[in-house]
Amino acid sequence: MGHKIKQTAGRDSLGNFAPKFAELNDDVLFGEVWSRDGISLKLRSILTISALVSKGLVDSSFKYHAETARKNGVTKTEMAEILTHLAFYAGWPNAWAAFRVVTEVYAGDEGGEEHGGMFGLGQPNDAFAQYFIGNSYLKPLTDPKETVFIANVTFEPGCRNNWHIHHADKGGGQLLLCVDGEGWYQEEGKEPQSLKPGDVVMIPAGVKHWHGAKADSWFSHLAVECPGENTSNEWLEPVSDEQYPAEDR
Repeated sequence: MGHKIKQTAGRDSLGNFAPKFAELNDDVLFGEVWSRDGISLKLRSILTISALVSKGLVDSSFKYHAETARKNGVTKTEMAEILTHLAFYAGWPNAWAAFRVVTEVYAGDEGGEEHGGMFGLGQPNDAFAQYFIGNSYLKPLTDPKETVFIANVTFEPGCRNNWHIHHADKGGGQLLLCVDGEGWYQEEGKEPQSLKPGDVVMIPAGVKHWHGAKADSWFSHLAVECPGENTSNEWLEPVSDEQYPAEDR
């Protein structure tokens, strides 16, 4: 199961007037439906935007979903194309109204790729997807046959890798050089460590740990494989929702 989304909008607005509606909005729609693993948060955002525009609903709720879509990885270029496409099916006035909202939401964003920092997003990390909750991306920067292997790893909001251990008879371990967004690093038995660009994490061989993005932010770090003898990586259990930090610390 993916990271459970915490929503309070229903209770904040209608908790006294319509408590059941508020409960269904916060706990079922967002707490259960939006938190399911079947499709990505990005695709859920695109589907929601499409449904709202088709109905001509471009109120404060639409602005919230446009902001959420941006956080979930829908780029400025993609949003423009989505609304242009919808205009032919949902109506030109509806698209115009939606554009007035999203131009404000995406003000200052460049078109195209937004995530990954200066090193770029790379490709979906399909080879290791079984060891991640959520979607991650990998951009190798060096050839491990020629030198130390360095790759830029990017996590979508809420994405994290499983607990794992870097083994080595001598040397080994890993360095994380944080380059974009905000994330978490945690060693077994210790509190999670908040990460921002410029932070460096030194992971010794033999230490059980995990790392990934915060719930509301994309996160990228360079992963540097430290040279060692007989190095290997042991993947362990996923980081549960209970273990994953519920809020900033």
